[in-house]
Amino acid sequence: MTVPFDVVLPRLEVLGSAMAYREAGDPDAPVVLFLHGNPTSSYIWRNVIPLVAPVAHCLAPDLIGFGQSGKPDLEYRFFDHARYLDAFLANAGISSAFVVAQDWGTALAFHLAARRPGFVRGLAFMEFTWPMPDWNDFHADARETFQQFRTPGIGEQLILERNAFVEQVLPASTIRKLTDEEMAVYRAPFPTPASRRPTWRFPNDLPIAGEPADVYAAMEHAHHALAQSSYPKLLFTATPGALVSPAVARRFVEKLKDCQVVELGAGIHYLQEDHPEAIGGAVNEWLVRLGIRSSPKQTLTL
Repeated sequence: MTVPFDVVLPRLEVLGSAMAYREAGDPDAPVVLFLHGNPTSSYIWRNVIPLVAPVAHCLAPDLIGFGQSGKPDLEYRFFDHARYLDAFLANAGISSAFVVAQDWGTALAFHLAARRPGFVRGLAFMEFTWPMPDWNDFHADARETFQQFRTPGIGEQLILERNAFVEQVLPASTIRKLTDEEMAVYRAPFPTPASRRPTWRFPNDLPIAGEPADVYAAMEHAHHALAQSSYPKLLFTATPGALVSPAVARRFVEKLKDCQVVELGAGIHYLQEDHPEAIGGAVNEWLVRLGIRSSPKQTLTL
């Protein structure tokens, strides 16, 4: 049977629906949890995971409403994603992990670490979500577009009807040209306006200029907890970046404890598509330096 995905993923029952996931490496090794953002899925980690799997048990879920996960009747707010991720981790029996995250995956990771001290053993992250005091803090080239995404009537037309996040934002925020096959995988979860609602909700939940107030407050709290945390961190930066410019990254790192910076070179937002080898190799080396070792037994489900 031909499917509109690269592989058919296993699924775990979660809160009356199901979440799909990629898994690789030794199940007895320490867990490395990969968290994606909008409008991608665990597919974005496909070329990173094989480089980390030799030293860890890699798990990369598709967030609810994304990839091959279910699409229950939700608002798909940030807090819905946090609730489903919590349930996924509980059902998978994961009590602690090293986390590798990008975009909204970082917001979920920060929020998780703030609520559950001790869960995150180490954090590797890139193009992270942060509470921006003003719209002038948002990437200048995308500011007008994202303001339109948050404008009632216009945002729905652009994202739900025209699939703008997949067709415009994704390719425009990647340096290399994505292949037709890659774009087909990214399009597959969102064939109809109704199926695209998760991709519309995320830009409307971005914490900018105090709005939405609940997400902004949660991110302020999570970033305060991150600054106080002592677990090891690995921050990937690129030029010019999108959510995180090199200047923002430099200021951010000054507030953190035990944070190493890896400069990837040219990149915008979806850094895993432009620099998978560099990211995977750096995460592998970082884990080894932290004393992580896996047994020779490995499984690959990519």
